[in-house]
Amino acid sequence: MKQKKIEYVKSLLWGMKLNENKENHGFSRLMELTGNLKVLLILGYILSAIGSVLTLGPFVYIYFIIKEILIVSGNISLVNTGLVISYGWSALIFAISGILVTFAALMCTHVVAFKTIKNVRYDLLKHLTTLPLGFHTMNPSGKIRKIVETNTFQLEDFIAHRLPDLVGSMVTPVVILILLMYFDWILGIICLIPLIAGFAIQYSIMKRSSQKFLEIYQNSLEDMNNSAVEYVRGISVVKVFGQTIYSFKNFYDSIIRYKDFVLKYALSMEKSMSLFVTIINGAFFLLIPAGIILSSLATNYESFVLSFIFYAIFAPVTASMLMKIMYTASDQMMVSESLKKIDALFNEKPLKESLNPQTPENNDIVFENVSFSYIDEDRNKEEMALEDISFKVDEGKIMALVGPSGGGKTTIANLIPRFWDVDKGEITIGEVNIKEMAYPELMDRLSIVFQDVYLLKDSILNNIKFPEPDATIEEVLEAARSAQCDDILEKLPDGIDTVIGKGIYLSGGEKQRIALARAILKDSPIIIFDEATAFADPENEYKIQLAFEELTKNKTVIMIAHRLSSIKNVDEILVLDKGKILERGNHNELLKKEGFYAKMWKEYQSGLSWGVGKQTAKSNKTDDNGLPDPDNLQDDSSSYEIRNDVNKGADPNA
Repeated sequence: MKQKKIEYVKSLLWGMKLNENKENHGFSRLMELTGNLKVLLILGYILSAIGSVLTLGPFVYIYFIIKEILIVSGNISLVNTGLVISYGWSALIFAISGILVTFAALMCTHVVAFKTIKNVRYDLLKHLTTLPLGFHTMNPSGKIRKIVETNTFQLEDFIAHRLPDLVGSMVTPVVILILLMYFDWILGIICLIPLIAGFAIQYSIMKRSSQKFLEIYQNSLEDMNNSAVEYVRGISVVKVFGQTIYSFKNFYDSIIRYKDFVLKYALSMEKSMSLFVTIINGAFFLLIPAGIILSSLATNYESFVLSFIFYAIFAPVTASMLMKIMYTASDQMMVSESLKKIDALFNEKPLKESLNPQTPENNDIVFENVSFSYIDEDRNKEEMALEDISFKVDEGKIMALVGPSGGGKTTIANLIPRFWDVDKGEITIGEVNIKEMAYPELMDRLSIVFQDVYLLKDSILNNIKFPEPDATIEEVLEAARSAQCDDILEKLPDGIDTVIGKGIYLSGGEKQRIALARAILKDSPIIIFDEATAFADPENEYKIQLAFEELTKNKTVIMIAHRLSSIKNVDEILVLDKGKILERGNHNELLKKEGFYAKMWKEYQSGLSWGVGKQTAKSNKTDDNGLPDPDNLQDDSSSYEIRNDVNKGADPNA
């Protein structure tokens, strides 16, 4: 326990360091993420610049070779063979050197990129563990997955490839400009005209490819990713009803929105991009007419021809340079947007942890003037989910929460384990504010059993002992027996060692019993239970109820009740609606008030008596209030009535 607290405090302090506001999402932020690898990254950039210059060397020596051939008017016998061979070797050495240096540069940047993406992903995942559970319930897994995987991968690609290209593209224009002006400044200026026009068009394109566009683009990808995950999870429902992707409106709409946006943007760039590619690759359209005109004015025809050939060979290099600059600039904006997403996740605040944590002496739960409202995607407060709620659950007592949907039942259950912190008031356990408790201490005191059970794709043994990794096999088996799991283990090929998900699947009720075994093994003094029998078959419901009785012995329990017959004997019932407590008391007290709960009870009984086909009631006993008792409804064995037998756990909503 002490070790858990130490680890949590360490992770919290680490999270606070990460959560410093990062306003800069550009190159300096990227360099910050590389950490101690900056030196290696800078070395990679220097090598990339050198490699870019070396790759221009062969063009110069090819020019010298052509010059030697033209000087002798094409008479090969007069060519200085040794000098030509020397030029050839020099061109080869420059080419090989350029390749090797560029390879070394890419090795440096790739090492930095791979280690950076590893560190960022590790830091993100570690940071996610410090965030309150409410963050994970409000943010879909598809969105988080995209940030952790896709956005970080964009950083890796940019560091490994685009930044070296950018450095090379920044150095290359200087060398190109010197070479263009060195041999023939007139032809050099003519070759510069397409470059200048290309830069102008490129600036126009980049201006339109604004950060706003990239923000919309990234959000569209997130929406589509979220919808895809939701669609895959709901594929069974789609298949059962024989529907297609068109029936899954959110997924389909997100795809259409993404397609329309990207298509519209791409078409808007069609003319400017076509013009850009044509101009930067169309230097010959200016160079050839200019060459014809200038050749007639040249005083040294051979020298002019040599210069013209050099520019004809060298012009394509400038086009390649401009394309690299364009793609690098586009990727730079994309990476900037990715950094915003990553930093937004880093800037999510972890739970505030008390510097002097206190330990409760008992397990009383008290809500004192608690108010709470959720926050929407734009960080705005929504309508109050709870408003000035006050109640107490004494240690060892059971309290049930009932009421219509949206009344605040689940919010109460979620505030106790600090899915979120309250806006006003306080929640205490044993007279200690839960904010003043060490979070591991708080979680050790709680066992939470919700309807939506998640089991790991692992053995049943490991699923049950998940909260207590050091538990013995005997302790696990005892917990499984208490949770009425014997029949589940008997039918499985490897018993408790059977791995779930490898051809072995459990029903909803069976999963719930495994979850109850997990909670029984944890043996926490406080149980938060979202009644999970609403959708169980009669046999599973009956066994779940038995397991629940075992789980709640001598425990403080708060349960969300969907079936009123299951809470007749609890110590106190809170009736909630629109975030307020309407009534409180035990079952009989609330019925005597003839208020909201009595109305709910009457409607519940009416639902129990609903049937299909003929019904002949042999016995319609009433409860203490003169109303039909659902525990004693009977029917003719030959009828087709759908009824509820509470003792057998039948579902009245089946």
